[in-house]
Amino acid sequence: MSASSPLFGDLLLKLGIVSPSQVQEALALQALTGQRVGEALISLGYVTREQIQDALGEALGLHHDKSPMQPALGELLVGLKYVTLAQLDEALARQRRDGRKLGEILVELGHCTYKQIYEALGLQNRIAGRQDLARPASDGRRRVVVVDDSPLACAFVQEGLVALGYEVLCFQDPFEALESMGRLQPVIVLSDLEMPSLDGVELCRRLKEGPSHAVPVIILTANDGEAERVRGLRAGADDYVNKSASMDELAARIESVVRRTGETERMRKLFARYTSDAVVEEILKSADAVVLTGEKREVTLLFADIRNFTGLAESLPPEQVVGVLNQVLGRMSDAVLTCGGTLDKFLGDGLMAVFGAPVARPDDALRALQCAKMMMDALTDLRIEAEAEWTANGREGQPLVLELGVGINSGVVVAGNIGSTQRAEYTCIGDAVNVAARLCALAGPGEILVGERTRELVDANETAFEDLPPVRLKGKQQPVPLFRAL
Repeated sequence: MSASSPLFGDLLLKLGIVSPSQVQEALALQALTGQRVGEALISLGYVTREQIQDALGEALGLHHDKSPMQPALGELLVGLKYVTLAQLDEALARQRRDGRKLGEILVELGHCTYKQIYEALGLQNRIAGRQDLARPASDGRRRVVVVDDSPLACAFVQEGLVALGYEVLCFQDPFEALESMGRLQPVIVLSDLEMPSLDGVELCRRLKEGPSHAVPVIILTANDGEAERVRGLRAGADDYVNKSASMDELAARIESVVRRTGETERMRKLFARYTSDAVVEEILKSADAVVLTGEKREVTLLFADIRNFTGLAESLPPEQVVGVLNQVLGRMSDAVLTCGGTLDKFLGDGLMAVFGAPVARPDDALRALQCAKMMMDALTDLRIEAEAEWTANGREGQPLVLELGVGINSGVVVAGNIGSTQRAEYTCIGDAVNVAARLCALAGPGEILVGERTRELVDANETAFEDLPPVRLKGKQQPVPLFRAL
């Protein structure tokens, strides 16, 4: 007798767990959905999974012996009518010869499926009165969250992964699993594809759109159709594993995904400090193209420096100085990130930004110029706000005006992680960097000075330039052509 049999409803009636009308309602639902009688009763809210398992154990005659001894897996498979006695004897004979697991042999012989093995092992654990294996471990093992509405499937995956050294936490309710992600912080989530309340694809989508978006997801399914795989991968799933796969294959897939995700997250954390989310995503999409150890590439460099800040610092208390500086640098940083640049470093009352590393775009020089103009507009807005506040407070005279000078230059540099083993940063070094810094030092308040190569890279229709007399820069034997962006 199984939970799919109408006779199982009779057993539940006999045990006083349900009423006749509830059984009839469950049978009607079974006819519509194809669910088992037990599953239909659970979905209707008339019984719990624990009551179903106890009743199934009663049906198999396995509750007469209250000792903690668990029934043999083969006996359960025969009792559940998943295999015959002859098939079990055949598998046991082969097991005695090669010592392999009984479940693997039965599946290999075609006598049952892994799903049926899952169910039998789960029932075996229940009948043996095992404690809930989902209690958190504290020994540093990798934590895996399994989401499956079938406690039997959960128990099988849990037992197999625990034996391989993982800590496994199981959820039958996908909503509860989503709510627990922040607290549990697993290294990976294994989700069943087909669940009545929230399927695996939707669970994956919600997980990837939430605060735990970096947690990888493997979808477990008996439906290995191409359409389902595509739907899951589009939702952000990191891999698909058929439920008929061996536990060793599942563990190998887990390790592969965790290793790949770990490298991706390392890259994300490294560049998230310097550049916009959009650039970070581009880096992650083409991680093989990003060289952290150092490479030569053409970039456009931007140096920006606040003018008159020393005078302001002398006229204000220290905490106000820091507040003003953070406000100004914050607006300037926003301009860099908005234009797709990489914030290389802050330089006292200024900053250095790079366009073209670690991700290169054909219009990097133009982006740098647009960034400089956004910075100038931001300083103008801050100046207007400061003047309004000054007037509102009834102060006499005029507030000290902050201006910005910007230098932009393009050229070949060496880009990569530079520093020591204790502290390193992604930056660019080379003559083009030095020229950009010196152009910034030459720039007057509200002025954007541009090098010759940047002028060549920018379409004249996009930005107008004024030719300036060539200048001599430190370290340069010949005068350097100079342009002012208008």
